[in-house]
Amino acid sequence: MSGSEVVPYPPLLLPSIHTMGSASSKVVPQSIKSADRANRSFDEKALSNNVRSADLSVPKSGNGTIQLANIETWESTAAADPKIQLARTILAHSNIKTTLTSREAQIAIPHVFNTEVDLKTGPVTNQKSSGRCWLFATTNVIRYEVMKKLKLNDFQCSQSYLFFWDKLNKSNYYLELSIENADLPVDDRLVNFLADDLISDGGQWDMVVNILETYGIVPQAVYPESLHSGASSPLNTLLKTKLREHALTLRALSGSLRTDATLSSEQVQAALRAKKEGLMQEVYTIMSATLGVPPRPDVPFTWEYYNEEGKCCKWEGTPTEFYRAFTTKYPPSECFSLINDPRNDYDKLYTVDKLGNIWGGRPVLYVNTTSDELKAAVVRTIKAGQPVFFGCDVGQFSSSVKDVGIMDTAYHQYEQAFNITLALTKAERLQTNESAMTHAMVISGVHVDDKTGRPVRFKVENSWGDDSGHKGFMVMSEKWFDEFVYQVVVHKSFAPKDLVKVFEAGNPVVLPAWDPMGALA
Repeated sequence: MSGSEVVPYPPLLLPSIHTMGSASSKVVPQSIKSADRANRSFDEKALSNNVRSADLSVPKSGNGTIQLANIETWESTAAADPKIQLARTILAHSNIKTTLTSREAQIAIPHVFNTEVDLKTGPVTNQKSSGRCWLFATTNVIRYEVMKKLKLNDFQCSQSYLFFWDKLNKSNYYLELSIENADLPVDDRLVNFLADDLISDGGQWDMVVNILETYGIVPQAVYPESLHSGASSPLNTLLKTKLREHALTLRALSGSLRTDATLSSEQVQAALRAKKEGLMQEVYTIMSATLGVPPRPDVPFTWEYYNEEGKCCKWEGTPTEFYRAFTTKYPPSECFSLINDPRNDYDKLYTVDKLGNIWGGRPVLYVNTTSDELKAAVVRTIKAGQPVFFGCDVGQFSSSVKDVGIMDTAYHQYEQAFNITLALTKAERLQTNESAMTHAMVISGVHVDDKTGRPVRFKVENSWGDDSGHKGFMVMSEKWFDEFVYQVVVHKSFAPKDLVKVFEAGNPVVLPAWDPMGALA
């Protein structure tokens, strides 16, 4: 992005991820924001002081290898601890994630909420063996307005429809990047990174807005699931193989064309794109055979359905007309991402280099702010009757086991069982590849403390089927939100005005392509 500030990354803490208590519901004063900023980051000076003050004893291994003397010391320490002996008795044949759980933590945050959106949607959705959570979260938000307007008992938008157009465009995006970077060595770090997970199932909010605005959306009955939409790995493997081959073809052609002094740069570009379009024919052929030929966004379809009274009804129009008709209250194009990334300055706009799906489309943009601001925006949105798309690291201190469905930092008792301390801050987890956005879901309720007005837990609608968690739902504690929620998507009317101004001003700071904020939920 021209005119944007590019932030270099700390060389020793460079992530390679690219793949999602109580606090006030009011806007946090600037003084609190500043104090939070001062304390949030990885404190290298403090760490250095701690190292210098440590016991400077002589190591048992002079060359850095593990010596038997090390093992003897470690075993002597562990064997003398009755707690460790009990852990050894139990955990040699038990899964630590399901065994070391807190009954008290589960009881402390029940699936009960005093503020919820006013419509119970259904059915519980299931992304199956695919990475389409962001598309399911999006369609789970959109269907609220569809179900209200058409008075439906249950409804699903076609996640496969969005999946098809996203993956087709990601394929094109990768080949355009291959043309753009054809002058770089094939083993250049950027070229190598882009060729790794080049058409991930995952995505970000602005990417789904690109698809919605261009192709619209249809009911699931109009473009149903296929085997490969619900089990995408074989399709992805084949497409990646072809696309990497196509990228090399374009690189070779680029090198050949650029040696011809009679050709202008515009002619070279046109020739490369003409070749790319021919190569994309193979991509489209594979996708349409495995996922089905999707409806054209500009061609009318007819959808027949029963409303909640059992009356047979019909809707006719194009996919783009369907999208416009049922996203009038809070249009996705007017919503944006608030993130909590304590490595970077707050009250600034960020983007990630080379991240997108539709070439030349809306870039992925984040406004960075405090976790309290994210929670406050969620509460305002839920009180207005609108569910919230959010991105988090779902695998951390959580359980989706049937009838459990909990996300709470106190749920797993690792520290007590092993006599350890898990001391990484949120910033440090991002800096060391310990955490990133891995999953997108929907917040549809919140429990607000009657006395303080602060949110203490959140109702989370997942897309792993109704056998997951509490009938398809999870309960998230406020502490877990603070530590592992990185993004919430809200309409501009529910965001603080100063943050809306940051978003609308543009000129984002550009993070490297491999930054963890480029992780695709």
